Amino acid sequence: MYGAILGDIIGSPYEFDRGEKAKDFELFPSRARFTDDTVMTIAVAEALLCAGTDADEATVKTDVVRFMQRWGRRYPRAGYGGMFRKWLVTEHPQPYGSFGNGSAMRVSSVGWLYDTLSRTRKVARWTAEVTHNHPEGVKGSEVVASAIFVARTGHAKDAIYDYITEEFGYDLSRTLDEIRPGYRMDVTCPGSVPEAIIAFLESTDMIDAIRGAVSIGGDTDTIACIAGGIAESYYGCPDDLRSICKSRLPEEMRTVLYAFESVREK
Repeated sequence: MYGAILGDIIGSPYEFDRGEKAKDFELFPSRARFTDDTVMTIAVAEALLCAGTDADEATVKTDVVRFMQRWGRRYPRAGYGGMFRKWLVTEHPQPYGSFGNGSAMRVSSVGWLYDTLSRTRKVARWTAEVTHNHPEGVKGSEVVASAIFVARTGHAKDAIYDYITEEFGYDLSRTLDEIRPGYRMDVTCPGSVPEAIIAFLESTDMIDAIRGAVSIGGDTDTIACIAGGIAESYYGCPDDLRSICKSRLPEEMRTVLYAFESVREK
């Protein structure tokens, strides 16, 4: 999950086209910090650890709701959308038909945790459906988790490209140079997840994927979060970047990261 969190932190100062739409920018200026993308990534990871890898749908969804509300209330000013902000404080929250990219930015742990692609896709759907139960919201979550699974199990970029285009119908044929000039803020899954995957496909390492995602502008923290999460599963994350990531998180988030790593190692 380090790639996802680093993407969020690195992309945070440049949201709403506040950068130069270029890959050459300062990675960690003073205003770079984690946002709701990181908070919810941690929340979903802890929920899945609590539920266990063999948990059924009801258990997973109950724990995802519980931990997302718990973490969201701990960090109420992390940058949530209006509908999700209301969901966080509702006593019996219900899904609200969203196809925003929130379902895709929080799902990276799912891609790492399970032994089969079918289980990965199923749990990704469950984590989305507690809020983003629109078909496009669910698809965005499945796509990202699937890309991480396929990448971490040793497949080449061509295989990742083929799987996503054939299974989900996303157009990945564009280049960042083609996307960049006309791209604007788009917080939907269809309008940001393909772009994040393209940033990964064009990249040479994890940071290059994040730089590419940020360079198109728009919802830079979330696009970079998604691209970074996939890129880590393909390239790995260098120790120095892991240390930087940990240094920018509170202890309670680092504790979840350590617990997740321990389960992955087993």
